[in-house]
Amino acid sequence: MDRSDLFARYDEELRTDDYADVDASPNGLQVGTDEGTVDHVAFAVDAAVSTIDRAVAVGADALVTHHGLVWGGIDRVTGREFDRMAPLVRNDVSLYVSHLPLDGHQTLGNAAGVADVLGLAEDGREPFGSLGPEHIGQRGHLAEPTSVYDLTAALDDELDTAGRGVRLIDAGPETVEDVAVVTGSGVDWLDEAIDVGADVLVTGEGKQKVFHEAQEAGINVVLAGHYATETFGVQALQAQADEWGLETTYIDEPTGL
Repeated sequence: MDRSDLFARYDEELRTDDYADVDASPNGLQVGTDEGTVDHVAFAVDAAVSTIDRAVAVGADALVTHHGLVWGGIDRVTGREFDRMAPLVRNDVSLYVSHLPLDGHQTLGNAAGVADVLGLAEDGREPFGSLGPEHIGQRGHLAEPTSVYDLTAALDDELDTAGRGVRLIDAGPETVEDVAVVTGSGVDWLDEAIDVGADVLVTGEGKQKVFHEAQEAGINVVLAGHYATETFGVQALQAQADEWGLETTYIDEPTGL
């Protein structure tokens, strides 16, 4: 497959251009070229020296990640930036990044993956986590009311938290049904979850102030790990690449955070 064709397919499916004004990460092709062909694609949550080296080692022509290398611009390509970019350029590995578009995609995205694990009814799901005109999460209802402790345990069983475990701020009702999901660092959408009447906000990592805010508002917050909640999107993109006949490799490096 032509590299340009692969990247164009992802750009169209993920609506990459629609997130340009709300995402600090420049999404799409971030390092390298869209010229030539691609036979082998590697997928990882993070673009880091270790994941890039592993992509090179397996002979990948492209690396697709959720977290890229550029956040709002680069002043110099030295030090850490050089160490990460140099192997990509030297080995002709194109880096394709999808940050917020892959959080918010309602079927392939990270929040949709968490919703699948929780068994949220598909016919009642809706976008959640507004950011300008776009959304980066998903909201829905459990098939039947469930103990928030059972919901937390289900995530603990299914997600690879590198031994850190899923944490619960049990500040809301014990029996929950209405669930809001924003993966990664999503506690900034606590107020939106409160406003829509959610029983629980499921996200990745927390902030100190959220404990008190949740207690005061009477809403549960589940912290299931930034990395652990954001593996779903790149794996969904990998499944598409498999269907297109490309060789693929998933590079899993849980951080426990």
